[in-house]
Amino acid sequence: MRTILDLRWPEEAARHPSPVPERLPQLRYARISLLTYTEDEWRLRARDAAKELWKCVVLEHVRAELRHVLGFIAAAPPEPLLFHCVAGKDRTGLIAALLLALADATPEAIAYDYTVSSENLREGYLRRYPDTERERILEALRCPAEGAYNMLAFLEGVGGVRGYLTQIGLSAAEIARLRARLRE
Repeated sequence: MRTILDLRWPEEAARHPSPVPERLPQLRYARISLLTYTEDEWRLRARDAAKELWKCVVLEHVRAELRHVLGFIAAAPPEPLLFHCVAGKDRTGLIAALLLALADATPEAIAYDYTVSSENLREGYLRRYPDTERERILEALRCPAEGAYNMLAFLEGVGGVRGYLTQIGLSAAEIARLRARLRE
């Protein structure tokens, strides 16, 4: 792996700076905020979005940001690439779901990949936040399969994943490079 893409907001990165640029300068590191430029701006755009519809809200409201992130991934050298946010389930999960859909993964596999995030993060978050109510943590970590299925239905309604990626401004060559990353 030679490239790391950090999807966090500037405020998140300022609170918890990545050690990669300083400790591993040989790696290519970029931070591109996926959900608008600031946390406050995102809250205004996505307030009241149910978890089951969250991915659809993102696809609708942050097209320019998605184009920037996916364009970066498409332009990266054809070698392993790591992308992450804070927990690795919502922003990271959306990018993973789009790439899996582009690689023709089944809807069931895409939904499973998303839902297993809750299970994989549960114990670590319960230990990390021992003074927070357990139910609140579990709700924050909930990754409902319906969220992935709703996203896939949204994509089908706009011409499929390739159609959506074209609508947000990715070229046919960029889409082919993204697809090749997972299919080779």
